[in-house]
Amino acid sequence: MTTPPTLPDTDTALTPTMPTMPAEWQPALAHSFYLRQLLDTRPDVAAWLAEHWRQPVDMPVMRAYLDAHFTPAEQGEEALRAALRGLRQRVMAALIVRDLGGLAPLAEVMESMTQLAELTTNTALAFLHRQLASQYGEPLDRQGQPQRLIVVGMGKLGGRELNVSSDVDFIFIYPEDGETAGVPAGEGQARRAGRKIEAYEFFVRLGKRLIAMLDEITGDGRVFRVDMRLRPNGDAGPLVCSFVSLENYLITQGREWERYAWIRARILNTGENHQPHWTEMLEKIVRPFIYRKYLDFGAINAMRDLHAQIRREVVRKDRADHIKLGPGGIREIEFIAQVFQLIRGGRDGALQVCPTLTVLARLIERCLLSPEGGNELLAAYAFLRRLEHRLQYVNDEQTHRLPTGDAERAQIARSMGFSGWPAFAAELETHRARVARHFSGIFSDSVEDAHPLDGLWREQIDGDDALESASTLGFRHPKEMLERLHAFRKSAKYQQLPTSGRERLDALGPRLIEVSAATRTPDATWQRGLDFFETISRRGAYLALLQEYPQALRKLAEIIGSSAWAATYLTRHPILLDEILDPHLYETAIDWPAFRQRMAQRLAEADGDAEREMDILREEHHAQVFRLLAQDIAGLHTVEQLADHLTELADIIVQTALDLCWKKLRSRHPQQLAAPRLAVIAYGKLGGKELGYGSDLDLVLLHDDPEPGAGELYARLGQRLSNWLSAQTPAGQLFDVDYRLRPNGDAGMLVNPIEAFRDYQLEKAWTFEHQALTRARFCAGDAALGARFEALRTDVLRRPRDLAKLKDDVLAMRRRIHDACASHSEAFFDFKRDAGGLVDVEFTVQYLVLGHAHRYEQLCGNLGNIALLGIAVELGLIPENLSAPARAAYREYRRIQHHLRLDGITSNRVEREAHIHQIEAIRALWSAVFDA
Repeated sequence: MTTPPTLPDTDTALTPTMPTMPAEWQPALAHSFYLRQLLDTRPDVAAWLAEHWRQPVDMPVMRAYLDAHFTPAEQGEEALRAALRGLRQRVMAALIVRDLGGLAPLAEVMESMTQLAELTTNTALAFLHRQLASQYGEPLDRQGQPQRLIVVGMGKLGGRELNVSSDVDFIFIYPEDGETAGVPAGEGQARRAGRKIEAYEFFVRLGKRLIAMLDEITGDGRVFRVDMRLRPNGDAGPLVCSFVSLENYLITQGREWERYAWIRARILNTGENHQPHWTEMLEKIVRPFIYRKYLDFGAINAMRDLHAQIRREVVRKDRADHIKLGPGGIREIEFIAQVFQLIRGGRDGALQVCPTLTVLARLIERCLLSPEGGNELLAAYAFLRRLEHRLQYVNDEQTHRLPTGDAERAQIARSMGFSGWPAFAAELETHRARVARHFSGIFSDSVEDAHPLDGLWREQIDGDDALESASTLGFRHPKEMLERLHAFRKSAKYQQLPTSGRERLDALGPRLIEVSAATRTPDATWQRGLDFFETISRRGAYLALLQEYPQALRKLAEIIGSSAWAATYLTRHPILLDEILDPHLYETAIDWPAFRQRMAQRLAEADGDAEREMDILREEHHAQVFRLLAQDIAGLHTVEQLADHLTELADIIVQTALDLCWKKLRSRHPQQLAAPRLAVIAYGKLGGKELGYGSDLDLVLLHDDPEPGAGELYARLGQRLSNWLSAQTPAGQLFDVDYRLRPNGDAGMLVNPIEAFRDYQLEKAWTFEHQALTRARFCAGDAALGARFEALRTDVLRRPRDLAKLKDDVLAMRRRIHDACASHSEAFFDFKRDAGGLVDVEFTVQYLVLGHAHRYEQLCGNLGNIALLGIAVELGLIPENLSAPARAAYREYRRIQHHLRLDGITSNRVEREAHIHQIEAIRALWSAVFDA
């Protein structure tokens, strides 16, 4: 590297022309030898700068200069070379003056340089293409359509973050093989008349000329250094490649570091001769190569090799003062951002962007970086990029090294706003230390000492020693624990794993023993943990996640050890492992509007792909259920709070699914309504806001649409809604849907007009259907129609009834349930269906509502059984001394039922003697109400 000349004292060393220049230029002139020399030798540049320095140098300003200094139809290559280099000189002069004068923020500098690269590249490309086409004719594809060379900008150019003395990274692509049209006789040179060449040869020649036009040094310098090493096979590969060749290369030979490089790829020449389907074709090829549809933790192992290489490089002595490649440098910040993009960009389209600052901001929004850590990286990136520009302004060199001379150091410090080098160096070291800390924290160390339990996992300890070891760890059934381990290691699934997969499992196995032993239920945790390992054994991404994040394995053990249902849920949906890493996992306040917005954004990115939309619904639902589950296991929710959250989540999912289904059917409606005139009515647990894990949805569908054929259309909508909610996809299932509570049950219409529903409820409905109506509510669809349903429901519930007949009907239905479902056991008690159980409370409340709502409208509120029993006390319908114990018993039964479900137990049978007080409390209330 050339040592920068000593910076002159601004009062004595400026040229005679300097005093005529604005005072605002003095910081730039004092700092940049390149600027002083340029203005001293090129008065025309100084004159242009005097006119333009006060405003950003944007695309219109640059175009105006080129239009004034180059006419393609009249001038040749030399004039173009001079115009392009003259433009670069002016842009550089303006940026130096504006940046060092405090007028240009970092974003303006990077954008101006990016626009300069785009304009100069496109101008040169258009001119050179016309020049070649005049010799050989237009390059045509197999259909005879004109083609163009597609210039893909990579790296900082692709990310619109070009620095002031940067090179430009290009990849040249052309649509498909073909040949040129040739030049008719009489046009062009006679000896070339009619000659055709292959499209490949045409674009190779064009690419070489473009590189020369930008890169060759003339008396005016160069425009940009051009780097083609990122193309397929690097310097050994052809200069240009077709879409087919690119796709074949990426599929068969593309490496992980190339995924990293292609993140910031962008087509530069998208002007009038560019066909939009070329951009679509490139995205179709490249996007699946870069981004996986799943959370790609499998990329971690490949990226950690690059990570280790970077770490080895930064400790080299010659890199200590290198602000790009040295410790805590620019490259480390870019690496952090892009690793997150590789891992998560496939599922989160918002991360499929190029600019580093944008990526970091979105990682903070998604809690993938802490606000503190993310803001430290943002601040460091801005500081280092500003410093990078100041180093390069001195001599217009692509340098990233800090100066060594005292005068040069003092000038750099002043240009960064510091009084001297020591203060500047301290701030720089603070930023670099923060970046290095975050960079090192991305991955755990790749080399680990053998785990103390490695011998036990590999069954190198046997007999009594193994039993003693397992028992000492805390396993209550060490023999069964070791038998399960032996069965796992000898299983065909384990034995047939590829070497890499088995090595990952062998690294995780000892840790699983350790974390299982640390839980309250070590034996159950161990069994469930091995079941989970069997499920994910061939899914390297999940094994990589657990290997890289030991805290994830600890949380996994805590959750599956506390709940069989949670273990089953995670085993079905291992993608939820990612949720374990969220530091906000245990924050109980749920921002439902933000949840809706995030899901809507992901669905919009799916762009009408029904299969993907169904998977997104499931992924978002499963993730939220898992969060609630983790909080529930940690004891952060009451049963009622949990039911409220699960109910709210179900309402959102039903509404979203309905909207998506209608989008695909609305064209069949005569009016093509934006939303259907349909209301989804929730019954049962969803209607009563008592939803639990794995509950099905009892739904009734109503419409109010007079259009001919509306009933048939809404029936199809109802069928599609059921399918969207209940179908198994690769992402799992949402809910089982039950429509049997509709009028006339399975024999009735799937979707009923609301007036027909009203007539049925008033004239034909059985008492048990009115009982069900006490727990019904509008949950999704047309809000106005939902309000009409709520008014109708209140009207039906408030109709005066013959109490004697009502009592007979309720008791008859209760006997049918008891005879069909009760346990009929002396020792055991079914706390749901046996006398003194949940059904007795529900029937009591329903009887009180139907029997007395005509006098007391407050009984019509869909408030839940516990609240309605309290209202009945206030109205004098039941005594408090009977209501309070019954409410406590009901609450206790729901708590027991909830915990049984968490343990994976679907039965409602418990020991009768242990719950005799609850049974007696509910039976007392039942007797008081029904005189039985």
